[in-house]
Amino acid sequence: MSRSAVTLTVKTTRREEMVDITDRLEGPLAELGLRDGLLHVWVAHTTAGVTVNEGADPAVRRDLLRALAAMVPGDLAWEHAEGNSPAHVKTTLVGSSALVPVAGGRPALGRWQAVYLCEFDGPRSRTVRLAAGGGPSASK
Repeated sequence: MSRSAVTLTVKTTRREEMVDITDRLEGPLAELGLRDGLLHVWVAHTTAGVTVNEGADPAVRRDLLRALAAMVPGDLAWEHAEGNSPAHVKTTLVGSSALVPVAGGRPALGRWQAVYLCEFDGPRSRTVRLAAGGGPSASK
């Protein structure tokens, strides 16, 4: 019997990083019974996001983190008492979810694409949730 959602735990190791979780999606696709359709990938956190971007060159991840740091400087007069306001803003910019197309039981990403958990307030243990949606055999 197919499940309606699957949860992954991703442990991050740095304050900010982009963790490639693409390879971790195939097993849950089978658990969800999703062969063709859309996979909804989201994080249940306010200081971590999900995105799809270049997976071949790790320099792209470093460039993205550098650009976000330039857009969201840590030395603004932040009011949030926990001291992680930049992480909240970066999560808002990146987003907390992504829709990943699925074909033949595998993520149907472009040649260079990968799915990333974006950590902005680590290191932590993050919860990534996956659910089937759309397509003729999305969740039976």
